[in-house]
Amino acid sequence: MTKYCYNFDTGEYEYIDRNGYSYDQGEYVYNWDDSEYKYEEEEEKFRIYKDGE
Repeated sequence: MTKYCYNFDTGEYEYIDRNGYSYDQGEYVYNWDDSEYKYEEEEEKFRIYKDGE
């Protein structure tokens, strides 16, 4: 699944997957905002924690 993330190198938003592959450029990017993926991971950890209580 891709997310619409900001690429700091190009200064534009692009569809980038969790591994850093930009579908707009057709290559991996390294300087991009992955906060959406990190937020999703934190939500998942919290959900698993709450389910375990």
